[in-house]
Amino acid sequence: MFYLFQKGGPIMWPLFLTSVISVAVILERLFFMMMIRVRRDPSAVESLLGLAEKGDMSGAIETGEASRDYVAATLAQGLKNRNKSLSSALMKAANQELKRFNQGLFVLDTVITLAPLLGLLATVTGMIHAFGLLGNKELEAPTVITGGIAEALIGTAFGLGIAIVALIPFNYLNSKLEEARHEIEDAATQLELILKAD
Repeated sequence: MFYLFQKGGPIMWPLFLTSVISVAVILERLFFMMMIRVRRDPSAVESLLGLAEKGDMSGAIETGEASRDYVAATLAQGLKNRNKSLSSALMKAANQELKRFNQGLFVLDTVITLAPLLGLLATVTGMIHAFGLLGNKELEAPTVITGGIAEALIGTAFGLGIAIVALIPFNYLNSKLEEARHEIEDAATQLELILKAD
């Protein structure tokens, strides 16, 4: 590993830093998703909607606030502020919940874009150095230039590797964000229909 950093040039350290950051964000987000799955309680949502249908709004709010389920918590917040505007209250509560799902995704997005560019920069600077040897006539054998080019490509390979590894969890986390958005929207629409029927 240290050999690659030595041969890849000074750009390898920012690449290493981006890889560490992406791994930290991925692990934190996967832990968050695991906790969300553990806390998920569709029965609390059904119970809340059932109480709202019966007209027991305080019971519905208590059920939502007592639950650790993010959909139930969103509905409870919406019901608490229903007198002003139920739709606006639900939208605000949904945005607060979805913000938690969205945390760290911009970091992964930046890493996926930045890592290959840093790798390319490492390659370009390595190639400039390799061709500089030609210009200075420091070449003793043709392998010096080809070896220099091969070493310069290490940065690109490392940058692409970081981006590829970060892309899979990034897409997974985005799909979970969309899944959460749909679940909240479905439950909010159900609640609005129940209250309009009354």
